[in-house]
Amino acid sequence: MSEAENNYAFIDSNNVYLSIKSQGWDIAWSRFRVYLREHYNVSKAFLFIGYIEGNNKLYTALQEAGFVCIWKPVLTYKDGTVKGNVDAELVLHAMIEFPNFGKAVIVTGDGDFYCLVQYLLEQNKLKTVLVPNQHKYSALLKKFAKKNIAFMNNLENKISLK
Repeated sequence: MSEAENNYAFIDSNNVYLSIKSQGWDIAWSRFRVYLREHYNVSKAFLFIGYIEGNNKLYTALQEAGFVCIWKPVLTYKDGTVKGNVDAELVLHAMIEFPNFGKAVIVTGDGDFYCLVQYLLEQNKLKTVLVPNQHKYSALLKKFAKKNIAFMNNLENKISLK
């Protein structure tokens, strides 16, 4: 890894998890962390995740794999579904860290991040938008980051659980 590049990743964990799962495979987060380091020179990877009591084993494994976990409390609805939208936290941390990284890798297919992507492009600070599913992602990302999008669909052999 080139120390001069010093890229950071900002990962919408729920978007990645659900998008990969919809393709019929599971992500090995530790292998994904290695992939980010080797392919995008990511020195620091922020993983934005809803905090659910009882998932401590998962959270420990994520930290041991090298992720900086940013937790958000989740809301549990009467029907049992949970919601822990991390969009604001991801954008805020990207801006807090802005002076510390060379370029950013934004990992999501969610169009709510188009303004962040657009700003990073304008500042020449976007390495890539890594979209988990090329068949289902926001038209806003297609519009604003067309030349800077890469996809995770073909990474199953490299980053899936074995």
